[in-house]
Amino acid sequence: MTQHNFSIEFFPPKTPEGTEKLRATRAKLAELRPKYFSVTFGAGGSTQQGTLDTVLEIMREGHEAAPHLSCVGSSRATLRNILTEYKSHGIRKLVALRGDLPSGFGAVDLSSGEFRYANELVEFIRAETGDWFHIEVGAYPEMHPQARSPQEDVQNFARKVQAGADAAITQYFYNADAYFNFVDEAQKLNVNVPIVPGIMPITNYTQLMRFSDMCGTEIPRWIRLKLASYGDDAESIRAFGLDVVTQLCEQLLEGGAPGLHFYTLNQAGATMAIWQRLVD
Repeated sequence: MTQHNFSIEFFPPKTPEGTEKLRATRAKLAELRPKYFSVTFGAGGSTQQGTLDTVLEIMREGHEAAPHLSCVGSSRATLRNILTEYKSHGIRKLVALRGDLPSGFGAVDLSSGEFRYANELVEFIRAETGDWFHIEVGAYPEMHPQARSPQEDVQNFARKVQAGADAAITQYFYNADAYFNFVDEAQKLNVNVPIVPGIMPITNYTQLMRFSDMCGTEIPRWIRLKLASYGDDAESIRAFGLDVVTQLCEQLLEGGAPGLHFYTLNQAGATMAIWQRLVD
């Protein structure tokens, strides 16, 4: 595989120890020469400074970096300031998402605030900055948890692309057919931007179940049962997870996926192990 089809995601660390740990993780993953690193943006922009600090540090190390930007709970003025600051630092790539409200806001009230959906954010970025930024958006092969139907979900995705998105990164999934079906449905709506599969390595069963419940990812029954059967045997969970996720990546790349985007959770080991298997 070439470096052109491979990217890595981090979250901004909250402590000095976390910052040091992420530097060590990044040094290892940089050896794989990913095309870029992306850095998440907390609910309602709660990690905004941490996101920027992490992105700038990655850029100083000589790598391309893309901050995430979410719009729910943000005003136009706030986002305009963030975009101006990103431009001033020479940042050229963004991951534009609707995002979640900070905890304490209750259920997402899409009628409040100046932005309701990611396509409005993409439109705003284009209106403010022209073609300065390469914009990645989210895609949901197994349907966004708040969409009413798969058809509505793919139409929402098409709106983001029509608003000016250049490419997409998917929510993670473990069923390659869901991804290929989503790409087919998008193409029927004349959406032909690259849709890069998001990959979540499996290293911890409890954590994986919690994340998947939150974001609506289906863990196939046979994978769930097998992981549960290992109990606290972390080594067996990791070995099985490595096999499952490597096979998924191979299937996706062989089927024509334009690349892979790894959700690392600021850990290097599992992503490196999958990558080594893919290039061997």
